[in-house]
Amino acid sequence: MNILIADDEAPARARLAALVNELAPTHRVIAQAANGEQVLAACDRLSVDLVLLDIRMPGMDGIEAALGLAARAEPPAVVFITAYDEHALAAFESN
Repeated sequence: MNILIADDEAPARARLAALVNELAPTHRVIAQAANGEQVLAACDRLSVDLVLLDIRMPGMDGIEAALGLAARAEPPAVVFITAYDEHALAAFESN
């Protein structure tokens, strides 16, 4: 499985990448992004199966990025990652 990790904090991306490598060695982190624009661009260039997506990021946030991905013919799966519980409803509404 090809995974993209999106979080505006580099240490959070590194920690998630380490967890993926430790817990699922057959899966690969093929890209990282710091905002929604980078997520969409990476998904244009690469074959991404799963996006681990922070919600609160500068510029285009995770909700906007997820909506952009959902509009694609073959969108990757999205798992939201956030420390802010107030974003949960918006995340579910974006499918």
